[in-house]
Amino acid sequence: MFDIDLWREIFQSINKNRTRSLLSGFTVTFAILLFTILFGLANGLNNTFSKTFVDEASNAIFIRTGKTSKAHKGLQAGRRIQLKNQDFVYIKEDFDSETEYIASKVFKNITASYKNKKNNYSLIAVNPDNQYVEKSKVYSGRYVNQLDIDNQTKVIVIGRLVEDELFSRTSALGKNINLSGISYKVVGVFSDDGGDDEERIIYMPLSTAQQIYGNNDYVDQINLTYNPDFDYNQAIDFGLDLEKKLKNRFNVASNDQRAIRIFNRAMQNKGINQMTSVLGILILIIGMGTLIAGVIGISNIMIFIVKERTKEIGIRKALGASPKSIVFIILIESILITTLAGYLGLLVGVGVLEWASPVLKTYFITDPSVSKSLVISATLTLIGAGTLAGYLPAKKASKIKPIVALRDD
Repeated sequence: MFDIDLWREIFQSINKNRTRSLLSGFTVTFAILLFTILFGLANGLNNTFSKTFVDEASNAIFIRTGKTSKAHKGLQAGRRIQLKNQDFVYIKEDFDSETEYIASKVFKNITASYKNKKNNYSLIAVNPDNQYVEKSKVYSGRYVNQLDIDNQTKVIVIGRLVEDELFSRTSALGKNINLSGISYKVVGVFSDDGGDDEERIIYMPLSTAQQIYGNNDYVDQINLTYNPDFDYNQAIDFGLDLEKKLKNRFNVASNDQRAIRIFNRAMQNKGINQMTSVLGILILIIGMGTLIAGVIGISNIMIFIVKERTKEIGIRKALGASPKSIVFIILIESILITTLAGYLGLLVGVGVLEWASPVLKTYFITDPSVSKSLVISATLTLIGAGTLAGYLPAKKASKIKPIVALRDD
């Protein structure tokens, strides 16, 4: 295998038959190139879908309210539907087995200041479970807990950028921030994969905000996550049942789409999953078609190569070469060309994806890439096809008598 004379002979053969070698190599390069680009685009589209709601739990349901658009049970249209703490308790208790986490929200805009630094931020009053619904990552201190809710404590959890902007390079943990004239203690700092806007948020206990900013039990929104063991259909049915019961609770018409709005991630996830599955199947079919075309191409070229070298095989046999050595040298040459061409196709394909990545983002394709193991498997498939296609005719040709091979036209 590591015989210098053998490899010298192989490279001499490749150099002598450049057109033949380039033709067989181009077939493999093109097949792997197209295979890489196709699957890279598919992965880029999947990345876009997976990053769209990266800052929220994938099994989240969001409950919002508005004004009624239809009269119902003697009640006029235009009635404002207001969620309250008891609605939170109702959902939590009546749908206990269907829910995983649940949190109410109250939204405010405030001015935060620390010493001589000041900025405007979004303030969201929440329950402790909100950390898991929003997927906030507390890396310093802690999040809002149940004791804070029970005692209406004046504590806050701030985003990473809030800390950066108000405290520069010092830690905010344990320090007091003035929020529109009221002092709050920072008990935690969090990061969020949703981006800068999500890290410019300040969280505080829901009960504290209700007592200070309204002295009521109103909530603006209720978010929850459904049972993670639910499949898409079960989760969708749960969301529809929840919407139906909430409409009955607030005397809202069943066909009123404005009064109570429920956004269920299961519906979106199911649609995305179906679309990506269909897309994956289409790309797999196209990719496999490309691969099969490459297999057929390299196979035909190998058959032609062996046929073309029949006289050479006859000379080798006349000089005493064994049939095994004749087949071996042809196969090594085939494997070498296919491997180098496949690697070239992979490099070019990855290069094209990286070069086009900024442009593809405008078409909702994020970070297009392809698994190297997948491309290597495709290359090995072509190598195997080329080896098999070369072995059979080479084996047959190696059995021909030298005199017959030398007469071959």
